[in-house]
Amino acid sequence: MLPRLRASLDFIPSPFPDKPGLVIRDPFQFSDVTLIIPPALVSCLTFYDGEQSSLDLRAHLTRATASLTSSDVEAHLTEALSKAGFLEDENFAQRKFDAEKAFAEAPRRDPAHAGSGYPDEPIELRNTFAEYLAGPAPNPKPGKLLAIAAPHVSPFGGIEAYRSAYSCITPEDADRTVVILGTSHYGYPSRLGLTRKPFNTPYGATRPAMDLIDEIARKASSSILMEDYCHAIEHSIEFQVVFLQHLLGPNIRVLPILCGSYFDSIENGGVPEDDPIVERALGTLGEIAAREGDRLLWVLGVDMAHMGRRYGDPLSATAGHGEMSEVERRDRDRIERLSAGDVGGYWERIQENQDDLKWCGSAPIYTFLRALPEARGELMQYQQWNIDPDSVVSFAGIRFHSR
Repeated sequence: MLPRLRASLDFIPSPFPDKPGLVIRDPFQFSDVTLIIPPALVSCLTFYDGEQSSLDLRAHLTRATASLTSSDVEAHLTEALSKAGFLEDENFAQRKFDAEKAFAEAPRRDPAHAGSGYPDEPIELRNTFAEYLAGPAPNPKPGKLLAIAAPHVSPFGGIEAYRSAYSCITPEDADRTVVILGTSHYGYPSRLGLTRKPFNTPYGATRPAMDLIDEIARKASSSILMEDYCHAIEHSIEFQVVFLQHLLGPNIRVLPILCGSYFDSIENGGVPEDDPIVERALGTLGEIAAREGDRLLWVLGVDMAHMGRRYGDPLSATAGHGEMSEVERRDRDRIERLSAGDVGGYWERIQENQDDLKWCGSAPIYTFLRALPEARGELMQYQQWNIDPDSVVSFAGIRFHSR
C-alpha cells in the first residue's frame, strides 16, 4: 500500500505562472521543503490514502498519459513526497520525533518568524516598530486597561489594527504579568497549549510566569498540552511578544496560552464548556483572573474572517469591496456582541453557517470572555487586508476594560 499523504499539509495553487500546479508545504516545519506538483500529477495525490497500492497508481498514470514508463513516474513521485516528509512513513516519523524532542530539550523558545514577519536585527526591528506605532491612533476612553485584542497577521499587513490596540498600553503596564491568548493554528481542538520556556526574540528573552503555568497544568491537567511543539512554530503569540517587548522592555513576565479551536460546538451546536475538559480549563483561568485582578494584562492575538480563493471560497475577494462589505457588516456585528460581554450572542453568530466567515480567533476570544465575564470592549480599529490578490483577512484592534 502507498502511505498516506499527511492531512496537516498546506495545499495552495502555484503563484508562479511559469510553474503551474499545486504547492505543498509543511506548516509544522517538520520539513522545510516546498514541492510544486505539476497539473498532470495532481490527481495522483488521491492515491496516497493508505488504501491503494503503487500498482493502482501506475495503472492510473498509464491511462492518463498513455505511457509505459508510468512506473518511473510513480517511483519518482513517491520518493519526492517521502523525502520531503509529506507522507506518513518512517521518514516522517523520524522527522517529527527529532523536531519535538529538540523543542522539548531547548532551554527557550527561539523566534520562528524573525527575518520574515519582522526584522531579525535589533536596531532595524526597533526602527521598524517605532515607525509602525508612530502613526495616528484613536484615543481610548479613560479607565483601567484590562486587555487588548490585536491581529496575529504579519505586522506589515495589519499595522493599523496593531497600532490601535498597542496604543492603549503604557509604561505603567510593565510590572503586570501578560497573559497572551493566541490562536492555535496547529494544535488539538479544545485544548490549551502551554510552555514553560521563555520566548526569545531579537529584543531578548521574556520571563515565563512559572507559578501560573504550573497552577493551570495542575488544576486543569486533562485540558493542557505541556511544552506543546505548536509553540515552536506558532506566530499568534510570537508577534504579540515582539510588540510588548518593544513597548515594555524585553524582560516582561508572560503566560503564553495557545487556544485550540472549539470546532465541535461550532459544527454540532451547544457551547464549548459542554465538554467537561473545556469547562475545567475555563474555570481555572477564571479563578486566576479573579484572584490576580489588575496584576494581569490580557492580550489576545486574533485574526477574524478569512475569505477568498486561498481559503477555499469560489470568490475572488478584495478588501472593502463587493462581498467583503457584507463580511465587514457581519464582523462588526460579532465585535459588538463580544464588546458588550454578550458571550452567548457572540457564539451564536460564530455558529451561523458553521462559521462561514472562518474566524480563526474565535476560540481565544471565547476563552477570554468566559474567563473574564466583566470585560467590556471598545473597537479601536477595524481592518481588512488582501493577503494575496484573491484573498482577504480581517482583524481589529479592541480595548477591554472592566464593567
